[in-house]
Amino acid sequence: MSRIGKLPINLPENVTVSVAEGNVVTVKGPKGELVQTFTDKVGIKVDGNVVQVERFDEQKSSRSIHGLTRALIANMVEGVSNGFTKKLEIVGVGFKAEMKGKKLLLTLGYSHPIIMSVPDSITLSTPSPTEITVTGIDKALVGLVAAKIRSFRKPEPYKGKGIKYSGEQIRRKAGKAAG
Repeated sequence: MSRIGKLPINLPENVTVSVAEGNVVTVKGPKGELVQTFTDKVGIKVDGNVVQVERFDEQKSSRSIHGLTRALIANMVEGVSNGFTKKLEIVGVGFKAEMKGKKLLLTLGYSHPIIMSVPDSITLSTPSPTEITVTGIDKALVGLVAAKIRSFRKPEPYKGKGIKYSGEQIRRKAGKAAG
């Protein structure tokens, strides 16, 4: 039995979950609404304020999707009730970020500034020129946008310059040995 999949998902009082035909799960909460379609190898039951995921057989594909489905639904519930946040830090002389309307303007030492537009469900903010905060209700989309921003200038191992996640440890290398 899947240790993750068999755990019940307790719903906060202001979150509702409904399961439509074809395992289409809709989660509504104070921050918004998320809809996702799941495979028919698992069953999703809502009893009051508890959601339970169960599998119908012991095939390998059913066992592997059991815990994943439960985790995805739990992330949907967490997202519509609290939301998700990723923080990025910019390290480097002259590197900065600023918001221009709904677009993010990054100056990262290239010959041109990088302008990035973001999906409507994601909120970007720059509390300081060297910090970027990505906020939204969809965990996968928040992580995807944060990874896209980080990919413009990944941290390099010699001086640590670039965009990194807050709290990320960069493996440093020694420079040239004086000889």
